[in-house]
Amino acid sequence: MEERAIGFKNLCSREYQGHKKKVHSVAWNCLGTKLASGSVDHTARIWNIDPHGHGKVKDIELKGHTDSVDQLCWDPKHPDVVATAAGDKTVRFWDARSGKCTQNVELSGENINITYKPDGSHIAVGNKEDELTILDVRKYKPIHRRKFNYEVNEIAWNTTGELFFLTTGNGTVEVLAYPSLKVLHTLMAHTAGCYCIAIDPLGRYFAVGSADSLVSLWNVSDILCIRTFTKLEWPVRTISFNHTGEYIASASEDLFVDISNVQSGRSVHQIPCKAPMNSVEWNPKYNLLAYAGDDKNKYQADDGVFRIFGFESS
Repeated sequence: MEERAIGFKNLCSREYQGHKKKVHSVAWNCLGTKLASGSVDHTARIWNIDPHGHGKVKDIELKGHTDSVDQLCWDPKHPDVVATAAGDKTVRFWDARSGKCTQNVELSGENINITYKPDGSHIAVGNKEDELTILDVRKYKPIHRRKFNYEVNEIAWNTTGELFFLTTGNGTVEVLAYPSLKVLHTLMAHTAGCYCIAIDPLGRYFAVGSADSLVSLWNVSDILCIRTFTKLEWPVRTISFNHTGEYIASASEDLFVDISNVQSGRSVHQIPCKAPMNSVEWNPKYNLLAYAGDDKNKYQADDGVFRIFGFESS
C-alpha cells in the first residue's frame, strides 16, 4: 500500500486559465475526458483533458447565466451533458460539444448545490433559502419540492439511488429514503455545521466534511461512523473519493489539499495551494484531482484558474 502512496510524491499539477473571476466548482464527465468549471464570472467552461497530459487543451465557454455559477454536475450516463446551478435562479443544461444551452429551468431561489441521481433520471437542486427541488430530467419539471427550516448544504444520492443525503448547518446529516423523502436517520455527525458530502464510487461509504475541520467516514450499510480524518485545521469545504475508493481528498482554508488513505485514515500526500479551496474532484477513471479556490493574481484580483494534480513530471 505504501508504494502506491509514495507514487503521489513524483506527480505534478497543471494550471488551467480561462475564467475572469474565481472558480467555484470543477467536475469531470463520466468518461474522465472532459472537465467543467463554473465561475463567479457567470460562465462555465468545458475543457478537453487528455489523462496522460498530451496535446493542447481546448476549452469552450458556456454563456447564458446572469449570476455566479456555483455548482455544476455532469449527467452520469451522458459524457456531453452538463447541468449548471447559478445565483440567477436558473438551472441550465448544456451540450458540451457545441457549448449550447439545451434547456433552461427557472426555479424559486439562488441555486447553490446540484447533483444527479446515479441513473441520470433526476437532478436535485438546493438553494440559499434551504429549499430542495428535484427535477425529472426527461420533462425538466419539478417532481418534489421541499423547504427545510434549517440550513441545508451539499446533497447527494447513494450509488443505488435509494438513499438521499442532506448535510445541514446543525452538524447533522439527514438520511432520507428515495423517492419518498421520508427521514430514515438523523445522524449527529459533527459538532459544527456539515458542509459537504462525497459518495464512495464502490457504494460502501459516504464521507462528510464539517466546519469542525474533520471529515467523517460512514458505512452505507448500517449508517455507522467508521473513522475520522483529522489533517485539516479549518472548516472542510469540499471532499472527493478517487475512482478506486482507496483515497479521499479534502480541502479548506488550509493551504494544502489533503489526500488520505480511506482504510488507514492516514494522510499520504498534501498538494500545496495558495488560497482557500472551493472544489476538489477526482477523475472517475484516473488518479487526476481537479481543484479550484480563491486564487488571487499579483494585483490581488481574482485569478480565474483551476489546477489538476496527478500528471507525471515531464
